[in-house]
Amino acid sequence: MTKIACVLGLAALLGACVQQPVTTASFSAEEAAFIRKTGTGVIVGHAFRTRAKGQVVNAAGEVVRLIPATAYARERFKGIFDKTKFLPHWRYPNGQIDPVYAEFTRTTKTTARGRFSFDKVAPGTYFVATQVIWGEEDAIFREGGTVYDEVTLTGKETEPVEVILSGH
Repeated sequence: MTKIACVLGLAALLGACVQQPVTTASFSAEEAAFIRKTGTGVIVGHAFRTRAKGQVVNAAGEVVRLIPATAYARERFKGIFDKTKFLPHWRYPNGQIDPVYAEFTRTTKTTARGRFSFDKVAPGTYFVATQVIWGEEDAIFREGGTVYDEVTLTGKETEPVEVILSGH
């Protein structure tokens, strides 16, 4: 019982250390409106992490988000990820996001092998993000985290644009 209390106390302490990203920019639906336009672009990708011993873990069945790279989103991603493209699972902020911001995203799910695609994507710059997490479902601390990358579509692409979400 004391072990469980210590682990829960440590988890609460670590959780309290995770700060929400500070954003000074307001979300602009007008700036993000291009995501709702129908385009001809296609984004295909693979989401995975490589463990310390070289084993590849795919983002199987995870939600992938396509997010317009607005001033608000850029500031939010910088606050969350700083200069990396990976954030450990336990460090991801749990706070609320602007619900309108969430409405101006698209989602899809990865296959069992971590593959995903978005079609009919309008020209613009986007963040593509998902989670790659492994370990026991009921474990307090799981491995992996959130990965993302940035992609720009010009509208002149003749082939799908490939994105690798590995955190590197």
